[in-house]
Amino acid sequence: MKTSKDTKTPLSEINIIPLVDIMLVLLIIFMITAPMMQHGMNIDVPKLTTKPLPAREEPQILSITKDQRLILNEKKIEIKDLKQAIQFLFVSKQNKEIFLKADKDVPYGFVVTCMGLIREAGIEKINIVTKPQEE
Repeated sequence: MKTSKDTKTPLSEINIIPLVDIMLVLLIIFMITAPMMQHGMNIDVPKLTTKPLPAREEPQILSITKDQRLILNEKKIEIKDLKQAIQFLFVSKQNKEIFLKADKDVPYGFVVTCMGLIREAGIEKINIVTKPQEE
């Protein structure tokens, strides 16, 4: 490093210590916040002995919580908006298939109402999500 007062040339060395400090702080922030983003709604689905379906591209999931709240792909919606939201979601998709993930304590009538609205929206295939039953 040149420290002479006679030279007026620009400093050609880069000080990377502030860059490393900032990157370490950002790394710590992301390490703390990333696990918080992974938590979703706790939905206790019923247990049933079935074989799993083959994986497809980006499944569309409608979740129904214990207190009858609807979540379509991690976005909360009202039941009156369900039909329009599903129609908008599948407007350009060929494979019209949705996964219904309902809590086991949700009344049967509410689940059937949601399934009816999904059918009215033009979805041919409704898959019900369950947990594998332990032996």
